[in-house]
Amino acid sequence: MSMYTREGTPPDSEMKAACETEKTTSLNPSAATQLPVSTNCLACSEDGRYLGLGHALGLSVWSASSLLCAAEWKQDALEVTSIQMTAMGESAYMLGAVDDMGVARVFAYHREAIHPLSVINTMENINKRSICLTFELSEGGDYAAASISCNGAAWLEVFHLPSEAWLKEMETAQKQDPNSSEDVDMKWSPVAVVIKIKPPKNPAGPLDGPLELFRTTDWFSRLSAQEVDRDAGNTKEKSESPPRCTQHFLWPCGPFPGGSKAKPDVEPVPDVLWPNAKTILCSAVSRCSRFVALGLEGALVCVWDRKSGSPLSVVMVTAADSDFSRMQFVDNCPDIGPDHDADVSQTFPAATVCVLLLCKSGATHTVTAGRGTQTLQRSERPKEGGDIPAVAAPVAFLQSLSLVVQRNGEMFLQDIINRSRVCSLMLPTTHRTATPCVPVYALSTEQQTLYIRGDQDSGCAASSEAGSQLFIFRFGESDIIRRWIVSLPDSPRQLNTPSYETLEDSCNLYLQQRALSVDERNDALTQTWKQLQETAATLQQTRKNCSS
Repeated sequence: MSMYTREGTPPDSEMKAACETEKTTSLNPSAATQLPVSTNCLACSEDGRYLGLGHALGLSVWSASSLLCAAEWKQDALEVTSIQMTAMGESAYMLGAVDDMGVARVFAYHREAIHPLSVINTMENINKRSICLTFELSEGGDYAAASISCNGAAWLEVFHLPSEAWLKEMETAQKQDPNSSEDVDMKWSPVAVVIKIKPPKNPAGPLDGPLELFRTTDWFSRLSAQEVDRDAGNTKEKSESPPRCTQHFLWPCGPFPGGSKAKPDVEPVPDVLWPNAKTILCSAVSRCSRFVALGLEGALVCVWDRKSGSPLSVVMVTAADSDFSRMQFVDNCPDIGPDHDADVSQTFPAATVCVLLLCKSGATHTVTAGRGTQTLQRSERPKEGGDIPAVAAPVAFLQSLSLVVQRNGEMFLQDIINRSRVCSLMLPTTHRTATPCVPVYALSTEQQTLYIRGDQDSGCAASSEAGSQLFIFRFGESDIIRRWIVSLPDSPRQLNTPSYETLEDSCNLYLQQRALSVDERNDALTQTWKQLQETAATLQQTRKNCSS
């Protein structure tokens, strides 16, 4: 197993001593403020100016600088359990929310008012009540995806949101009555269903050819990774549960063409079909959306390169308790080298990515993969149940650091490479991390800030800061953390991505790039065969030892 090292890393003894010293380093909150009752979820706008809070009786938008409520929307007997926020213009923000009854809604915050724009799954018939399982807005608010369940069936619906029309309607409403924040008899432009995707059926036989794998749409590139309970049909022995769907919005990338029209009334077919030998357990998309990582049964990690339409790397995590639960790309890993977002050359093998894996056992692994090369950094399962991480998420603006929140409520920043604890995040002794198994938090990349909910410790006497508090850790103000801060490239939404008009154009580019990369691919093939031989020898030795 190869080990990561930083350039200029001291000897092991010095590193161990340094790690012991770092364990005592802690960071206290920069500020705190009282939260509404039952604040279940937090979101932060991309520009870092506002926070979206979902809580009992509705939702609210707060100023991130003053920590004061800028606007709120309330409804009796309702509790928002999920919220998302994205900019939809220079002075407006879109919010996507799901309540405790499984109803998804779209709101807009504009000129210190919250406008309810649309209900995604209206319940016209109580006997056919649809429940929204997941709801996601695309960056910029042009599209939304909802995973919906109804009477045992489940599907994914993708919507086009008329964000430009909504902006004009809000401006018109503001001019008509500038002193009113209520939308009296306001009829907003409706959302439109772009496509409805049912759980996929496995192909009955071999595909006719490579062209059968490719289809095109002009509105968005997308990935729908379906996770279907294989025993769901056995309803007599186990209760029915709707299939879960994980969806990602992808930006246009590489040689895949666009130009056809998506038709909601026609059974949709995939733009691209990637075959996998095992069931998909989890998935992740890189910030540039060029790479898609899949965590499969059998401790397999497959990273696909959307530019080439082929796997970048397949890695076997040969470790105990490697049943994956979540995965995420690490955008600022120092061992990656050139930024994989940049199109440095026309050959594919130059790309290298880093993926952080979280297993159900609590073990975390780091995989660095390229074409023909791979490095695996393993960690053991925590001995104590309270030490199992509920959150292990790379922090985009901190180089190779992840935010870890354990089930016992302990929080810290950890070096993804050598697993050393860089800094503990300490709440006041009167409070503890709220719902540590599912912590309520948000990270602002623009403000380099962590917002997290803390509840008053039941063992402490009542204080003036009773109830739930929002604690703010501003990493940019800390000398401890400042040296880890890095700048991020522009959002993929701001980049000019080349497009290709026809499948023939994309195939020509693909063949051209294949010709340019022949030497590199031969080297990668040699390395792969070497790894296969080593793996086969290891398996044979293991079987021999077991039989003896």
